[in-house]
Amino acid sequence: MRSWWLSGALALLVWSQGVLAGTVLVVGDSISAAFGLDTAQGWVALLEKRLAERDRDYQVVNASISGDTSAGGLARLPALLDAHRPEVVIIELGGNDGLRGLPPAQLQQNLARMIDSARSRGAQVLLLGMRLPPNYGERYTRAFEAVFSDLAEEKGVALVPFFMEGVGGVPGMMQPDGIHPTADAQPLLLEHAWSALEPLLR
Repeated sequence: MRSWWLSGALALLVWSQGVLAGTVLVVGDSISAAFGLDTAQGWVALLEKRLAERDRDYQVVNASISGDTSAGGLARLPALLDAHRPEVVIIELGGNDGLRGLPPAQLQQNLARMIDSARSRGAQVLLLGMRLPPNYGERYTRAFEAVFSDLAEEKGVALVPFFMEGVGGVPGMMQPDGIHPTADAQPLLLEHAWSALEPLLR
């Protein structure tokens, strides 16, 4: 009888911990996949470490894939939501859309659908904005940048206007390819994300 009671209590404890533990899902591209670095150096790994250090009851799932676009993220998101049931979804996509010269209107539509899908499952959303180098032309770069601020206002979601602020084009912060941040840049990326993420946490 005592053995049954102990087993039942243990099962209840495991169940309750599973219910209480929240999940932060990161859906991004190479910036969040720590391209060119040990994944433990990336800002997402640093986020997981910070949450643990501050006794915040969250696990972090990094579903970022190098080279991914907003269309790819949109296609992958339903299965990720089913599998992880996150409380917060961080969307870090769009850079590859811009580098390929894809229409900003299509980017906006894809991100909007991702936001709607996440919120329909009860998740809060944090959007990490991106910008393009000026060689893509003023008209295109302005339209691209506006996608993120327009969506945040329209959907009422949290926004980091430019996730790569203080990183892009800064000596020592970018790898030789000029696209991907170095290990030294990762703590700054974490701070950018954390400033908007922390208010969303329980």
